[in-house]
Amino acid sequence: MPTPSDLAPGHLFCFGLGYTCRRLALRLLKQGWRVSGTTRSGQGADTLRQDGIEAWVFNGSAGDTLDKTAFADVTHVVASIPPGAEGDPALVWQPDWISHAPSLRWVGYLSTPAVYGDRGGAFVHEDDDPNPGSGRGERRLAAERAWVSAFEKTDVSIQVFRLSGIYGPGRSAIDQMRSGKARIIDKPGQVFNRIHVDDIGTILMASMQQPNHGRIYNVADDEACPSGDVIRYAATLLGMDPPEPIPFDSAELSPMARSFYSECKRLDTTRIKSELGVELAYPTYREGLQSILRVGM
Repeated sequence: MPTPSDLAPGHLFCFGLGYTCRRLALRLLKQGWRVSGTTRSGQGADTLRQDGIEAWVFNGSAGDTLDKTAFADVTHVVASIPPGAEGDPALVWQPDWISHAPSLRWVGYLSTPAVYGDRGGAFVHEDDDPNPGSGRGERRLAAERAWVSAFEKTDVSIQVFRLSGIYGPGRSAIDQMRSGKARIIDKPGQVFNRIHVDDIGTILMASMQQPNHGRIYNVADDEACPSGDVIRYAATLLGMDPPEPIPFDSAELSPMARSFYSECKRLDTTRIKSELGVELAYPTYREGLQSILRVGM
């Protein structure tokens, strides 16, 4: 079975060069790829250009368009901009970019398990019917369908990736403990999956090797667990005392954070292994946090 290192160089364009896409971009640049994409500010564009990434400023709002030459030889696209009330910005405000990308052959849309809604802690498979219980989940499901529809009756293969909680260097329980911002929100029975940012890149690259139009993939680690377990493990690695648990009912949480705690599910990840041949480098938070600590020393 092909591996990500066997991937022939192409031109990746990312709608939204945030944390996940930038990590993927740096990997592909080392393999001889050309990488370009969007960011929301000129300062962000300057930073990306220093890494060898061709950056375009795109705020994803009405009247915000890109030069069509940006897509001239693009072969792969990753879309990661969150959809708004109007829909996905790349499709709503830049609808004709597809016709200016004659070399395009693979698209990955980065979505969220929020499309499944609450499952009471049960396992959820990609073939299970979505049932979003939040506005965020409803918008993501609509965006998934819009992206797949945009490439029907074309030669382009589009895949949907439903990403669990993303962590990695600079964005982990290790960093939260060190900064004094770690919190343990205690909600009995609540579990989450998570995924290391570099495992996401591996999964996307494996899909580029094996396109499967319209396919959906759960992108998660092998162990759903309470978020407090992760914080406590990070504290142990650092030789620090973990914070005292805060009962969920009395915790001050943003609307986004509260929406995460309103749903509980475990993601079935059989498909990324059986179809894409992916072996996670960080199958649980333990391996991921150990690696982050080693790199940061």
